[in-house]
Amino acid sequence: MKTAILVFPGSNCDRDLAVAFERATGERPMMIWHKETELPAGIDVLGVPGGFSFGDYLRCGAIAARSPIMGAVRDFAGRGGHVLGICNGFQVLIEAGLLPGALMRNQGLDYICRDVLLKVETTACPFTHGYQLEEVLRIPIAHHDGNYFADEAVLDQLEGEGRVAFRYTDAQGASVASANPNGSARNIAGILSENRRVLGMMPHPERLCDAAQGGIDGARMFSGMLAQIAA
Repeated sequence: MKTAILVFPGSNCDRDLAVAFERATGERPMMIWHKETELPAGIDVLGVPGGFSFGDYLRCGAIAARSPIMGAVRDFAGRGGHVLGICNGFQVLIEAGLLPGALMRNQGLDYICRDVLLKVETTACPFTHGYQLEEVLRIPIAHHDGNYFADEAVLDQLEGEGRVAFRYTDAQGASVASANPNGSARNIAGILSENRRVLGMMPHPERLCDAAQGGIDGARMFSGMLAQIAA
């Protein structure tokens, strides 16, 4: 199982994601600098990490989405490759046109760094294979522009096609306003592409992969995902 991670100027979660991939596969992922124009052959999963690519200049992820490597990422996704974008990576995937919608400034206009509760809305994709449907997870967030927005037609399409992967909820799994940390439409925390092989999410599962970090809810994303892809 081969994994790789994109690295942009300002990425700061690439190392955390590398540790999560290595724990799940037993092999160190390849780190791909953004100025490359091709991805190495044989990659099974590509990670687009969190951070502040290009200092979030213009819009979060906007410059990174136009980096030389992104043409190869689009080709990889178009061929059915698996792509996981976390936080800034989610922003990059949206700006690159690989996922619909937009990520705007948090509703309260504050940077938020804390644990949140997420409900697993689908298990019909590799990324959530290690979870139970409607299971409630505790995963950290750390973002200033995580307010997911799309028009009603896009939101209805995501819902109707089962492409909402995660939703902010309370401990009982209810999508209440008090559980929504950033104002995201319909409490959406993560979405899937049409072929269900590209996932963008704001929370950081790679930051909760070891008991020493306070929990392992994030670890099952990587182990489950890679086990299903390998199968």
